[in-house]
Amino acid sequence: MIELKTPQEIEKMAVTGRFVGETLAELAELARPGLNLMDLEQRARRRIKERGAVSCYWDYAPSFGRGPFRNVICLSVNDAVLHGLPHKYTLRDSDVLTLDFAVSIDGWVADSARTVIVGTPRPEDVRLVESTGVALEAGIAAAVAGAKLGDISAAIQAVATEYGYPVNMQFGGHGLGHTMHEDPHVANAGRAGRGLVLRPGLTLALEPWWSATSNEIFTDPDGWTLRFQDGSRGSHSEHTIAITEDGARVLTRVD
Repeated sequence: MIELKTPQEIEKMAVTGRFVGETLAELAELARPGLNLMDLEQRARRRIKERGAVSCYWDYAPSFGRGPFRNVICLSVNDAVLHGLPHKYTLRDSDVLTLDFAVSIDGWVADSARTVIVGTPRPEDVRLVESTGVALEAGIAAAVAGAKLGDISAAIQAVATEYGYPVNMQFGGHGLGHTMHEDPHVANAGRAGRGLVLRPGLTLALEPWWSATSNEIFTDPDGWTLRFQDGSRGSHSEHTIAITEDGARVLTRVD
């Protein structure tokens, strides 16, 4: 079921989105060689407690995970790209780290992710991270009232194609509001002019993700972390947006 939000409800989601965006920016700044992933997890927990927010990940138990997720942020390193389970790992120079963070404040959810390069960047990783950011902006630009859901998917896919990267169709963007995952599913590839008509009040998390060489993934022994079959590095960019009469409003973007 898809629920359109009122302008007042979108304002409430924007409050959550601002917190999510600011927290991700803070954590990304801390991601340097020598830092342990669990330090980022603990910082995220403190920020949630200080704000009086509620983690969308803690106790999350979807069909694709092993039991309840007992952390508040997903941290995926190098060939891991989604649902990275925080663990005792010390970041190394040139690691690629994806941070994915979602919380609820006063009953309204926002969800965002960003990939950063730790320390010295490799040119191929810079290009990869750039590509998902460009694809996210293309998806946002396509998210206008009266367009179709397929227009967003096609815009994201076009960027992946331009960069020469394959797209996995198992996981993508999604609706959200009172909960983290709601209808509709937003694939990272599709045909323009197809699917749901985008109406003002529709709120979506758009999240292009891929690696340079593989679209095949597997689940780590931890039961959560998704990695690329060929060991290639991944990138993931995500924003929560609201469809308005004046185009897409990005609720998790911070200056």
